[in-house]
Amino acid sequence: MTRFEKLFESFEGADCALITSDINRRYFTGMKSSAGVVIAFPGKAYLLIDFRYIEKARATVTDAEVIEAKKLYPQLMELLDKHGAKSVAIESETMTVKELNAYEHFFSQIHFVHDDSLSTAISALRMVKDESELECIRKAQEIAEAAYDKILCFIKPGVTERETALELNRLMFELGAEDLSFDTIVLSGANTSMPHGVPSDKKIEDGEFVLMDFGAVYNGYHSDMTRTVCVGQPDAEMKKVYDTVLSAQLAALEAAKAGMNGSELDRIARDIIDRAGYGSCFGHSLGHGVGMEIHEKPNASTNYKLPLNEGAVITVEPGIYLAGKFGVRIEDFVILTENGCENLTKSAKSLITL
Repeated sequence: MTRFEKLFESFEGADCALITSDINRRYFTGMKSSAGVVIAFPGKAYLLIDFRYIEKARATVTDAEVIEAKKLYPQLMELLDKHGAKSVAIESETMTVKELNAYEHFFSQIHFVHDDSLSTAISALRMVKDESELECIRKAQEIAEAAYDKILCFIKPGVTERETALELNRLMFELGAEDLSFDTIVLSGANTSMPHGVPSDKKIEDGEFVLMDFGAVYNGYHSDMTRTVCVGQPDAEMKKVYDTVLSAQLAALEAAKAGMNGSELDRIARDIIDRAGYGSCFGHSLGHGVGMEIHEKPNASTNYKLPLNEGAVITVEPGIYLAGKFGVRIEDFVILTENGCENLTKSAKSLITL
């Protein structure tokens, strides 16, 4: 089945679906562009895209008829009339009020369904990765891990956080990344206590943790990993915190499987950190879904009470952050299966000292 066919198996909220977001347009058509509109009916879908992308679209798109967009609104109206459609569902999570007002003004006889039904249906589809998606995610992770292996030889006292981040980025692109999953995080010393700190001109010093959170994009799909290493030898408190985070992560990885609630998985890691006396220092969720976006559903968090889907890809990333001193985070990401999970992250997690 095509992804359009799967969509209309679960979505019945309107006669057709209008897909305008870049990510979802690429998900359904395989076409990467900053423009274009998909209108999908049960049994037939169309991609209307302007002259800049038309040649590529005709060579790329297989599950939708490609139409060059010259007068978009009249062309859409022709398609609505052709299929007898009286209602159109939009992506409530991404379409702006200004865009919706423009559509409603031109298509005055059409009812626009702007509840969450279409966005929810698409999100549910995207949560469960097929083999072609998993192949891209595995490749993205291979690129990130190969870059990580190389960056360990770069890190030493005197180089800055910013220099390390730039080199890590360069390595990922050199190894085949289409893009970065997000702005690479490289922090050292006391800066590691900020979970999403920004690399600075601070020089790495002996006896400090270096925390790296990064990922590569391959064919539209993201990877995500975090490793914390030490330059020189850690002190006793640093070792204790690192071992606690590692124990929490290993326990969560052992327990992770499809069908359990996201809050249950979060609690397994959080309880270990609580018992070690660091509960107040773990302020973010255990994990999130990863795919065509770096943060997507499902989540492993205290508030996510829904079952985790088989075939979903989620991160497992507990952390402890001692303000003004240091922080530790260890992050893998996994495919959830009926009986457990497949860990896509192969890099070692025992504390590395450089």
